[in-house]
Formats: sequence, C-alpha cells, structure tokens
Amino acid sequence: MLGEHRRTCLDYRFNGNHINVPPSTYAAVKLVALAQSYSSFSWKYPLIHRTMADPELDFTTGESGASATIPMQCSALRKNGHVVLKGRPCKIVEMSTSKTGKHGHAKVNMVGIDIFTNKKYEDMCPSTHNMDVPHIKRNEFQLLNITDGFMSLMGDNGDVREDLRVPDSDLGKEIEQKFAAGEDILVSVLAAMGEECAVAVKQMTGGK
Repeated sequence: MLGEHRRTCLDYRFNGNHINVPPSTYAAVKLVALAQSYSSFSWKYPLIHRTMADPELDFTTGESGASATIPMQCSALRKNGHVVLKGRPCKIVEMSTSKTGKHGHAKVNMVGIDIFTNKKYEDMCPSTHNMDVPHIKRNEFQLLNITDGFMSLMGDNGDVREDLRVPDSDLGKEIEQKFAAGEDILVSVLAAMGEECAVAVKQMTGGK
C-alpha cells in the first residue's frame, strides 16, 4: 500500500520542505502559483501602451498630476479673471449678460486676451453652464545667460533651466538689452495648459 501510494503521489517542494501530494492537488497548487506569478508580473510591469479611452488616465493634467483646467459656472466668472476661450488660456477683458429669453437661459458674452500671444478671442455661453478655467503658475527666475536665443534661468531652489526662448517681442528685446548692459534681472515666467512664456522683466533687488 505504501509503495502504491508513493507511485500515485508527486514530490512538491513547499517552504523548503519536500512533501508528497496527489496529482490533482499538485496540479491545483501549480495553477495557483502560476496565477500568483502572473499577478506579480502584471503589477511589476504594467501595460505602457495607453489610449485616451483608458478611464484611469486624465489627459487634461499637467505636471505632478495637477489639473490643467478646472470647471466653473459661467455666471461665476469675472472680468480680469481667466477662462479658456477657443481652447486658449485667456484673461477676461469684457463681459456682458443677455436677458433671459422665453425658452432659454441668460447668456454671457466674453472677450478675452490670450495670456501668451495677446490675441483676442470671443465666446458666448449660457450662464448656468460650466466653462474651463486654466490653472496658471507664475514664477520668477534670475537670468544667467542667453545662448542662441535661449535663456539660462535659475530658480529660487538653485535649479537652472535652459529650455525657454527669449520672447520674439518688445519684451524679448528689453531682456536682451538689459542682459547686454550687465544688469542683474529677474524674468517672470507664466505657465498654463502645457505652455510657458516669459511675460515680464525687472531689476533684481538686494534681497533676491
């Protein structure tokens, strides 16, 4: 009987020990081990091909997962605030509200100036609907150098970036003139919706 039992059992190593188990049990154990191995592989090596249909992905986010825009009811927007018009981040310069019609809502007419290009955009939206408001960041950097049209900028933390062009505008000319004159200057950089641009320049003070 003992020999027959051994012939119908298989040797399996578990936690460093050898044990004899029936073939059916052996198969079940191997199946569970295989499933655990696949699960571990999937966790360590997730799929890297993603599409916009993937529910867990948010293609409106910017750095560090921060949202590039936030929704806001149109009636809550104010002049000198910001809004996305025709897909561009704009500063609101004019607003007017039409009277409510018999079969509709009051509509808000807005005129905005692109914060990067200064181009004018207009749009109209029902006052109860939401519009996107851009998340805008403004930082100041010390100008260290200008090479081939790119600025070398140092932040407060000492990190240096060299990926921002001198603006092709009067501001850009002012930056180049002040740098050529040997002035210590700070460049203000605006960032929104994946874009960045220098928007102002000023003289450094003793505390900077």
